[in-house]
Amino acid sequence: MVNDTPTKSDEDRRERPRNSASHAAALGGANLNPFGDLHTLQHLSARLARSLRHVFEPLLRHELRLWAEPLSVQRFADYRAERPEGLTGWVPLAMSPGNGQALLVIDGKFSLELLDLFFGGNGAAPHDMPTEFSPATEAMFQRLGTMIAVPMASAWEPLAKLAFIPGRVEGNAAMIAGIDGDDPVVLTRFGIAKGSHKPVFVDIVYPVQALKPYAPSLTGKVLGAAPDPAWQNGLAKAMMTVTFPVRSVLAEPLISLAKLMELKEGDVIPITVAADVPVMVAKGRLGTGTVGTSNGRAAIRLNTLTLNAEELA
Repeated sequence: MVNDTPTKSDEDRRERPRNSASHAAALGGANLNPFGDLHTLQHLSARLARSLRHVFEPLLRHELRLWAEPLSVQRFADYRAERPEGLTGWVPLAMSPGNGQALLVIDGKFSLELLDLFFGGNGAAPHDMPTEFSPATEAMFQRLGTMIAVPMASAWEPLAKLAFIPGRVEGNAAMIAGIDGDDPVVLTRFGIAKGSHKPVFVDIVYPVQALKPYAPSLTGKVLGAAPDPAWQNGLAKAMMTVTFPVRSVLAEPLISLAKLMELKEGDVIPITVAADVPVMVAKGRLGTGTVGTSNGRAAIRLNTLTLNAEELA
C-alpha cells in the first residue's frame, strides 16, 4: 500500500470521511465526547506521529512522511462499520496502571507487506488475501505492538505515566473483550506515506471510558511536563547576562545644504543640549535624562523611565 502508484491529490490522505472531535451529539442526544475540543490529545497525537517515523522507517526501508489526522469521536460499532472489507488486525494495548485499554488497528494487507519486508522480500502482499492471520503474521503484530508501545508511553508522559502492553491480535473486532459496540471511542489516525505515493493509515482507538481518569489533563489547554526549578533558575540567570546597546541623542541641529557644502575641517557646528535627552535601549525607549559628569566621565542621570520590554525584541 505504501508502494502504490503515486498520487497528486491531497484528497487521498483520508480514505474514509470523519466527523470532527467536537461533533454534534448523536444517538438521541447522548454526548459521546465529554472532553471538549480534545486539543491536548490532538497535540499528543502529533508528537506521537513524529516518533512513529522511527518505528516504520526501518520496517519499510525508506524515508517516510508521517502525520496525525484530526481526531474524531464516534460509537465503536460505527467505526467498525466504516472499516474496509477484508482482514484487519486488532491489537489490544493494555494501559497500565489501571484497567483501560487502547486498540492498535492495522489493515491486514499492510501487515502482510511488512511481514514480507521483514523476511527480505520487496513488500508484496498475496494477491488473494487470507481470511485469518498465520502464526508468523500474529508474531509480526506482536512485534509492531511492542515497538509502538514505547513512543506511545513517551508521548503520554506529560499527561500521565502509562505503559502500553500489547495483547494477542484478533482478526475479528467482536472478539475483543472489554469494549461494546455502543461504547464511544476517540479515533487517532496516522498517515504513512513514501514520497508522493498514496498513504496507508494506522489507527489507535481509545475508548472514552479508558480516558476518563485523565480527563483533567485532556481538557487542559497546555501540554507539557512540570518545569524543572533548577533549569528555570539557570535560564533566568543566563537571561540576566544578555547585553543591550544603550545610546542617547544629545542634539539634532539643523543646517542648510548651502552651509553644509561650505563646511571645512576646523569649522564648529553649535548645538544646544536640551534639559532632558532621550535614552534608548536596543529598539526601545528607556526614558529621558540630564547630561552631566560622573567620576570624571560624561554621563546621563535618568529622570524618567518608560521602558516597554516588548520593544527590546
